[in-house]
Amino acid sequence: MEYKVNVNKPDGLSGYVFYTAGLGGVNDNDQQPTGGSGTNSMPKKGKKGAGSVARIATKSGQVVYQRAAPEGERINNFRTQTYRGKPVLTWWQGQSQGGHGVGTDFIADDHYNVIAGFTPAGMPADAHEFRLTTGGDALVTSYVEKTADLTSIGGPKDGKVYDCIASVIDVATKRTRFQWDALQHVPVADTYAAYKSGQVLDPYHMNSIALDPSGNLVISLRHTSTIYNINRTTGAINWRLGGKHSTFALGRGVQFSYQHDAEMPDATTLSMFNNNDGPQVQRPPGQRRLSSLEWIHLDVATRQATLIRNQTHPDDLWAAATGNMQALPNGNAFGSWGNAGHISEFAPDGQMLYDAVPAMRTYRAYFDPWRGSPATPPRLVLPAQGKTDARAIWNGATNVTRWRVLHGPTTTDLTPLTTVAWSGYDTAVPLGQEASGYYQLQAMDAHGRVLAQTAPVH
Repeated sequence: MEYKVNVNKPDGLSGYVFYTAGLGGVNDNDQQPTGGSGTNSMPKKGKKGAGSVARIATKSGQVVYQRAAPEGERINNFRTQTYRGKPVLTWWQGQSQGGHGVGTDFIADDHYNVIAGFTPAGMPADAHEFRLTTGGDALVTSYVEKTADLTSIGGPKDGKVYDCIASVIDVATKRTRFQWDALQHVPVADTYAAYKSGQVLDPYHMNSIALDPSGNLVISLRHTSTIYNINRTTGAINWRLGGKHSTFALGRGVQFSYQHDAEMPDATTLSMFNNNDGPQVQRPPGQRRLSSLEWIHLDVATRQATLIRNQTHPDDLWAAATGNMQALPNGNAFGSWGNAGHISEFAPDGQMLYDAVPAMRTYRAYFDPWRGSPATPPRLVLPAQGKTDARAIWNGATNVTRWRVLHGPTTTDLTPLTTVAWSGYDTAVPLGQEASGYYQLQAMDAHGRVLAQTAPVH
């Protein structure tokens, strides 16, 4: 199945699931579907390593909108955010290279028109992070190949590494306001990644950037298993959580490694997707390694970190890579279990409210309200010879609840033939045995109003 829903309990919220079909540029070396061209095509299956599709879907899995990456490229980190006070769609698009991405970040309006595309100064945008701030800035990751002294981890003095850069970019001017360079601030010896001769070492693997309530950067470096709080003016490290040099003493149950999506919803709370992977993770024989959604209380004065909650999946999932956790307005947690292949939602008491398995796993997943009004009109595709089902297509329209087809002998003499419920941006419409004459498609809202219609066709 394209999207299998296992659990779907009411949560009091309205919205859509935002995800990508295929990881798209982040730790996806295994077999993934190959992308097509245009915005409505599905990736072709069976080829290794290329495209992906960004999707907006109902919780039941009906696709409202999809945008396929151009041939040879991928889409990642697809979601809705706010820019200049208006809801927008954002995503990264480009190519995969060594577990990260080389590409461009894009913003589209509610008509699905691209209104901005940019990269950090002097380097490509990476696929892992593209987060907009309320001040109109974008937080973007980049990977840059450099030479570094690797003797501390058994490598050469002039070894090749991927340095990781966090950029703060003014979207309106595309000017880079601030950059933080991991290689300048974090010793290579802090990594858990092992050097192999001839490779380009990835000692940091930056996979998320967020802001704390004071405007400092909260950065996750997967390969040091550490969360960093960075002064946005000076670049100094205010504190570290986890890894080899944690500023905080880790209380009982505070354990994470190779994490993703570190955020600070308030000044004393840190949340993350804990992959619980990496060479430092050891388990007694017979005990499974589990990934989790983890919340930690930080006492900055005493330098103590205390576990608030650690939510595992009922199916005992372990995601070796990727994943995220989104805090919903009602206190629930929503997100992707990365390459474990699930999208889930949990109430604060740990009850699972939603669980789905897309056909192809997704790097991140979000649940948010969205109102889309496509710039292009709907289309009616009449049945092929020997078939009776037409197709009503309107990619991205969110307020269509029914499709009505009119039929008649001339373009000026059309009467209602059939009405069907909307069941996705591409809905099948049975036409029965009618074979001649003209047909017209009308998109209708919940009140029976006609939102748009096609020209008559035959």
